[in-house]
Amino acid sequence: MGSFMPYRLFIDDLREPTSPDWIVARDSASAIKLLETQGCPVEISFDHDLGGDDTAMPVAKRMIQLDLDARGTYIPPDFHFIVHSANPIGRENIHELLARYLAFRIDQPTT
Repeated sequence: MGSFMPYRLFIDDLREPTSPDWIVARDSASAIKLLETQGCPVEISFDHDLGGDDTAMPVAKRMIQLDLDARGTYIPPDFHFIVHSANPIGRENIHELLARYLAFRIDQPTT
């Protein structure tokens, strides 16, 4: 995989990030395109509900799939995420999916 510039990804259909050093994605398709073209960010701040039927769950799932395809080398070791969603069920769903995967990945060899 090529080398990419480190970046922070803020996924939210309405809110603005607290600092200007975040790249903003307003929907899941835009966020997934960034994951696929710019590599994995060092940090993601997730909103769950992205307007209409769109949510950030496909983004989390795609990130995991990219990491599995890369045998655990897509998501950087210092990756960090937060879920800032006001939807408590959606917030928990994203958090649990990623936390479980990252905990699983720690226990797996990368070769």
